[in-house]
Amino acid sequence: MYQDLLNRFTHMSQAILGHNLTGVYLHGSLAMGCFNPHKSDIDLLLVVEDEPSDEEKLAFMEQVVAFNEEAPAKGLELSIVTRKAVKPFLYPTPFLLHFSPMHLSRYHADPTAYVQQMKGDDPDLAAHCTILRQCGVVLCGTPIAEVFGQVPKAAYLDSIWLDVAGAAEDILQDPLYITLNLCRVMAFVRDGLVLSKQSGGQWGLTHLPERYHGLIQAALDGYASDRAMCVDADIAGAFADEMLTEIASAKEA
Repeated sequence: MYQDLLNRFTHMSQAILGHNLTGVYLHGSLAMGCFNPHKSDIDLLLVVEDEPSDEEKLAFMEQVVAFNEEAPAKGLELSIVTRKAVKPFLYPTPFLLHFSPMHLSRYHADPTAYVQQMKGDDPDLAAHCTILRQCGVVLCGTPIAEVFGQVPKAAYLDSIWLDVAGAAEDILQDPLYITLNLCRVMAFVRDGLVLSKQSGGQWGLTHLPERYHGLIQAALDGYASDRAMCVDADIAGAFADEMLTEIASAKEA
C-alpha cells in the first residue's frame, strides 16, 4: 500500500538532496503493520550529512506538498535531521525541516519564510527514532543501525509522556488516539515495551483494569475501521486520570 508513492518520494529526495542524503526511512504505523488509511498518516524521516540550502528546501517542499495530495487522509509527516543529531542521539533532537498537513497554510502563505523558520528541537523525534530502530524500513541509503544511535530510555519516556500529558482534557476530544496512546505508554512504563497504538491497545486489554476494557476495545475497533468512537465521559476521564498518575510516578522515579 502506497509503495508507488514511497518510491517516487524517495527518488525525488535523492534527486534534490543528492550526495548529501544519508537515507530516507519509514516509521510509524505503516512500518509497524497497523496502517489504516482512514486513521493513519505516513511517517518519514530523512537524514542528511549537512543542512540543505534554502533553494534545496524550497524545491523539496514543493514536491512534498504535491505528494501530500496523494497521501491518505492524514497526509505525510516528515522531518529532516543531520546524521550527527541521531548518533550519538541528542535530546531534544534538532531538526532542519518539518512538514505535516497542519502546517500547510503556513507554507502556502510564505514558502521562503517556512523553510527558513521551520527548524528547531523536537522531543517527538525520540519516539520516532526508537520505533525506527525497532522496526523502521530503509527506503534508500545507509542501514538504520549505522545511522541511528540508541535512544536513552529517559528520553523516550519523556517524549511519549509529552504526547499524553494533556490526556485528562484531550481524551473527550480525541478518545481513540488518547486511549491507545495511554495504553502504549503504560506498556513501556510497566514492561519496557515499544508498541504501536494498536499493539498498545491489545496490551491494555490483558494488563489494565477490566473496568476499562470496553473503552480500550472501542478504541481498537475504531482504529481498525473508518467509524468514529463514542465514549462514556466518566469512564474515559477516570482512565486518563489513573494512567497519568502512574506514568507521572514512573517519570519521577
